[in-house]
Amino acid sequence: MSESSTGAAAAEAVTDVAAAAGSWRRAGVAGAAIGVLAAGAAAGVAIERLTVGRGMRKKARLALDASGPYGSLRGMPGTAYADDGTELSYEVEEVEADSDQAARRRRLFGRRAPAPVTVVFSHGYCLSQDSWHFQRAALRGVVRAVYWDQRSHARSARGVDQLERGAPVSIDQLGRDLKAVIDAAAPEGPLVLVGHSMGGMTTMALADQFPELIRERVVGVALVGTSSGQLGQVNFGLPVAGMNAVRRVLPGVLRALGSQAELVEKGRRATADLFAGVIKRYSFSRRDVDPAIARFAERMIEATPIDVVAEFYPAFAEHDKAEALKHFADLPVLVLAGDKDLVTPSEHSEAIAQRLPDAELVLVPDAGHMVMLEHPEVVMDRLADLLVRAGAVPAAVRAADGGSRTGSKGAGG
Repeated sequence: MSESSTGAAAAEAVTDVAAAAGSWRRAGVAGAAIGVLAAGAAAGVAIERLTVGRGMRKKARLALDASGPYGSLRGMPGTAYADDGTELSYEVEEVEADSDQAARRRRLFGRRAPAPVTVVFSHGYCLSQDSWHFQRAALRGVVRAVYWDQRSHARSARGVDQLERGAPVSIDQLGRDLKAVIDAAAPEGPLVLVGHSMGGMTTMALADQFPELIRERVVGVALVGTSSGQLGQVNFGLPVAGMNAVRRVLPGVLRALGSQAELVEKGRRATADLFAGVIKRYSFSRRDVDPAIARFAERMIEATPIDVVAEFYPAFAEHDKAEALKHFADLPVLVLAGDKDLVTPSEHSEAIAQRLPDAELVLVPDAGHMVMLEHPEVVMDRLADLLVRAGAVPAAVRAADGGSRTGSKGAGG
């Protein structure tokens, strides 16, 4: 399939939805398409046939849905309350002292014990705290960590302002949500903030509104596959003409889909196989990504209701937090992205690094938007180094078995 035909197919699919909202099948296909677009997919159902065979995908689905370990790690649950009353679900992983944790601590940090920091992980759009599965597995018991679900995602409640008052979602609101989670789960002590995609934007919004928190308590920041603004210019790998056509009709289509959520959700479930390849393309770069991991990403995306997708989407066009980055200027900062990310292209990470010249910029080769699932060892290696630089470990003394470097650094790395 050529790039131009892919773009034309995407524009035609969206236009068909707007013209035939009463058709169950078309609405269902549109629901799947828009849900995928929201998580980083925009076109090309034929890609599915080129990347993952139906038999392999079915096998991965059965194995993962039955007993797959991805997303199964749980911590001590808690609830924070946003300023509009929304219940925000979080989990805390405490430091533990036993031989297993000691061995992993040495591999990650060398012979020095981590200082008492709390690492707060914020996930992306249409995902959940479980998207940090591999990083959680590496850090659990070694460093105190907080994982939370953004409003209207996963275990957190639907946004009260959105559900009861019809208020639009804003990135600023998400920043205040993160502040509520920190107040509840980590009210004191040094913090390291880690955000992927929308979670990175949430972290920037926190800094913009609560600079004193950054100044007084934050000792390190990781911005993974994210953007400080100008997301309206992203073309998701489509030709410009095709993406312009999609942008013209997308707001109206989203409103229509959000208003008939039950119908669209049935369609999304019915067409899940059809769009599995599209999700894979916009989540990962490697063609040989583990099918079980691909299915894990599908499950998170599928779990996000279409009306939530519709509520959040407009916030990204308005997102502009380039000026907020100045609050991170004196901190150890990791800026990491996949070099083939079609959702928040690596150029956006490079733009962040230009405003933070002392930051470490890492562009991971052959990696897409879900870089922390696709190349978990690279992401964890760089996060461990950030914790060292942030003072989580007083000195970068590495054990012989933990000092290797994987991946590739860009400028500033």
